[in-house]
Amino acid sequence: MMGKIKTCVSLYSLQDEYLNGRMTLEDIFQFLHENDVEGIEILPDQMIPGAPEPTEEMLREWDALVEKYGMALACDDVFLNTNLYNNRELTLRESIDLITKEIELAHRLGFSVIRLVSMVPIEVIEPVLPLAEKYQIKLCIEIHAGLGFGIDKTEEFLEVVKRLDSPYLGAVVDMGLFCRRVPRVFTNYFRAVNPPSEEVIEYVDQLFEAGGDYFRLTNQPTAEFKATQKELIKSEADAVYLELSSGYENLPLSVMDPYIKYIHHFHFKLYEMTDEGEEYSIDYRGVLEYLHEKGYDGYVSTEYEGNRWILPGKPMIEKEQVLAHQKMIKSLLKEIQG
Repeated sequence: MMGKIKTCVSLYSLQDEYLNGRMTLEDIFQFLHENDVEGIEILPDQMIPGAPEPTEEMLREWDALVEKYGMALACDDVFLNTNLYNNRELTLRESIDLITKEIELAHRLGFSVIRLVSMVPIEVIEPVLPLAEKYQIKLCIEIHAGLGFGIDKTEEFLEVVKRLDSPYLGAVVDMGLFCRRVPRVFTNYFRAVNPPSEEVIEYVDQLFEAGGDYFRLTNQPTAEFKATQKELIKSEADAVYLELSSGYENLPLSVMDPYIKYIHHFHFKLYEMTDEGEEYSIDYRGVLEYLHEKGYDGYVSTEYEGNRWILPGKPMIEKEQVLAHQKMIKSLLKEIQG
């Protein structure tokens, strides 16, 4: 039976508007509502002052916004900051207590999916799972480029997900894993600000054209790869460009096959919408066709990260890019889902 894919926007996509005071939280709600966005994803650390223990006044403000604008609540992005102190990491008990507060806040805000980062200590999951089950909240590890399939911490979490086989434990998958080209805005930023050699840029592009990526090579370096690096890197700018290009992977969609029943949310990464109405790096038609065929029944969330590659002196285009991305997704879904 085919699922129903729904769309939302991560408020992370509008972080520059918020951080620099051009938009308040209500302005963001109103903007998305007026442009027919179905739902939202939020980082409480970013836009809910006091999280995970905001004031009652803040909670009343949140309730009023949700009621006024009628936005569906798709996902709550949670971090476990085990390095809150500069001389030690949190103990297991402290970590459990902190995640407990995050689960309670997600429930109070109205969310049913929590995104956890892959560095969350695996030991906290089983102790807090009963609370997640009580509140019917899915705890989901983010599988992200550079921290995805094949990385020890991620694989360790996925093994626990499979072993416990709970409907309240799973994954959020980020589409940065499935880039078919290196984001053009990323390359153009470095060309302007800290230019590597064109040879280095071409080297990475050719890896993608051949179905690979730079991260895969660095994750399991061969003697040939090390020799190539030694010959290729001639400046600090070359090294920086190569290192940061490992944040984009080029995996086949089939890597999700063994875990599809556990995937409860997707970050539809946005680096750059082109004038033709397509995302430059990621084949979203192929992604949505895959998810439709697999019967995925959940949200896909616009997550704009091209904002970090806006050139100095150029205007921020978060709102324009988000709306163009949403338009593309909805158009594809109409074709694919009918």
